[in-house]
Amino acid sequence: MSENLIVALPSKGRLQEKTEAFFAKAGLKIERPGGERNYRGNIKGIGGLEIAFLSASEIAREIAAGTVHFGITGTDLVRENIDRPEEKTHIVTPLGFGHADVVIAVPKAWIDVTTIADLADVASDFRASHGSRMRIATKYVNITRQFFASHGILDYRIVESAGATEGAPAAGSAEMIVDITSTGSTLEANALKVPEDGVMMQSQAHLVASLTARWSSQNLEVARQVLDQIAAQDEAQKLKEIRCTVKDAESVAKQAVQKFGCSAPFGSAKDAVLTLHCPSKAVAEVAGWLRAKGAPLVSVAGLDYVFTTENPLFDPLKKRVSS
Repeated sequence: MSENLIVALPSKGRLQEKTEAFFAKAGLKIERPGGERNYRGNIKGIGGLEIAFLSASEIAREIAAGTVHFGITGTDLVRENIDRPEEKTHIVTPLGFGHADVVIAVPKAWIDVTTIADLADVASDFRASHGSRMRIATKYVNITRQFFASHGILDYRIVESAGATEGAPAAGSAEMIVDITSTGSTLEANALKVPEDGVMMQSQAHLVASLTARWSSQNLEVARQVLDQIAAQDEAQKLKEIRCTVKDAESVAKQAVQKFGCSAPFGSAKDAVLTLHCPSKAVAEVAGWLRAKGAPLVSVAGLDYVFTTENPLFDPLKKRVSS
């Protein structure tokens, strides 16, 4: 394995586009010399780091194997492809895209099936009348087995799906399916419905760290650089910077901290320009309050990054890989 910190990113499609946009927003420009045919890349300005472009399912498997340090993949694929994921992975942060649900879907014609409890009855009746177990087409074999076992459903067998899973009931290769969906439109087009409690898990793209990879001190330092920028950009999105001139600025700053959850990151003199970092949702209220305190002018600006001594993304990772 390379001595570089290896980050596995989606190789194509909307997941790749959104991943690159996420990194760019944090000031991390992904470079892919040679274009889409090249499956290796880097982040501009950060040495000791190598990017591997892989499919989302491959990323989960490589994280488990410890051949990459970080990967961006869905939590559905982590649970499906990694045995004991809580021991082998560390979820660094959700990324806010790639939202989808892993669901059970049955034919709409099954009017008596509205819950998973109904499905248990149907499975037993199916075996009694057909002499065989009800078939479930899916790519999510492990998630399906875990979910059905938790509901005490045993009368079924899995048909592993290699193609369009949602077409299996109409094709006669399965009675129902377990698949991932974001809008439900494909299920609707295939005359399938999801029982009321048929959402098995909600998924989205996450930055995931491998606990089976070898983490050198150099790897950790590079990881800190990357996570510093991601954490700083994330923190900045929650805040606005408010500036004004107000009498007894020190007292006003303390009141703003207590009353609105602001912070005064640079301190304040008794009578001086006051700078506050304010939760975005409280900006209008704080501005009105400051004017009532005598501030003749209140300016509000967005923040690009807020770097702090503690890094909420890196510190928990370092603790886990160092233990």
